[in-house]
Amino acid sequence: MIITIENKEFDTKEITQLYPAAVIKTGYEDETTQASLEWLDIEAKGKVEVVGYGIFVHVGEEEKHSFIFPTREEMDEAVGRIAAQLQ
Repeated sequence: MIITIENKEFDTKEITQLYPAAVIKTGYEDETTQASLEWLDIEAKGKVEVVGYGIFVHVGEEEKHSFIFPTREEMDEAVGRIAAQLQ
């Protein structure tokens, strides 16, 4: 099955990981990292600086794609569009 994420097509047979996450500052210069949304909502409220939200797609071992959104609402809308394609 082929799904489209922000105008990029992926064959679901080739996707090894597909997940949403927050993009947060690590505290070291301008470095960022991914953090789970659950951790952000429960453990990190007000303790970290969120710089965006993303949908991350891993294809095999080497290929990775990141789709970054400025707000959680925009990311949630994109996740909804992906879910609709998978039904």
